[in-house]
Amino acid sequence: MVKKAYQDPKGGLNAAGRAHFKKTEGANLKPPAPAPKTKADQGRKDSFCARMEGVPGPMKKPDGEPTRKALALSKWKC
Repeated sequence: MVKKAYQDPKGGLNAAGRAHFKKTEGANLKPPAPAPKTKADQGRKDSFCARMEGVPGPMKKPDGEPTRKALALSKWKC
């Protein structure tokens, strides 16, 4: 599970979270591309949306708040 300090309240990871995973895991995570400017970014967005839309689970918590899945999909404008 990701620490709250690394989560963006609007969905996904914040810059500190991406830096943490680069340092600890060697992962080169990029920020979301809701309005892609290049073909590569468009492909990354399409791939992310296709993967995340297939993830099982609710879009809202029992209290009506959106889940992390819903927040990520809205941040990427899927």
